[in-house]
Amino acid sequence: MTIRLRAHHLLCMLTFAGKGYTPAFVASYKAIVKRLNDGAAIELVDGPDDICVPMLNDNTCHCYNESVRERDRLAAHNIGLLLSGKPLSIGPLRLSGEDISRLRLAFQDGSIRQACAGCEWYELCTGIAQTNFRGCRLRPPQ
Repeated sequence: MTIRLRAHHLLCMLTFAGKGYTPAFVASYKAIVKRLNDGAAIELVDGPDDICVPMLNDNTCHCYNESVRERDRLAAHNIGLLLSGKPLSIGPLRLSGEDISRLRLAFQDGSIRQACAGCEWYELCTGIAQTNFRGCRLRPPQ
């Protein structure tokens, strides 16, 4: 089954180490990363995705905010330029092990983190990147 991801979550998944907004959010995210590790297909979507699902019924849900949509636009632009020379577009997305490695290197050097500016998880993700992503749950595809 295909996993629906918004563009900025392609950055978030690089450093996901089992922390998140709520226990339900973390459990859902772990299951999504397991499916990615098992080879599930990715579909890039515009707006809330499978990672957002546990938060969508919360009155304070930020998943529809314009600031989050701007994160998606920035991430799609930067990730796409790195991987293919053009911004990512909505639809199926295939990430190879080499792609994940390239994304992580660019994440470490900050060249694709424009979408991360102002994020409450910025320092956590920076620390994880500085340890060469030790403890991250996403494995590069084989």
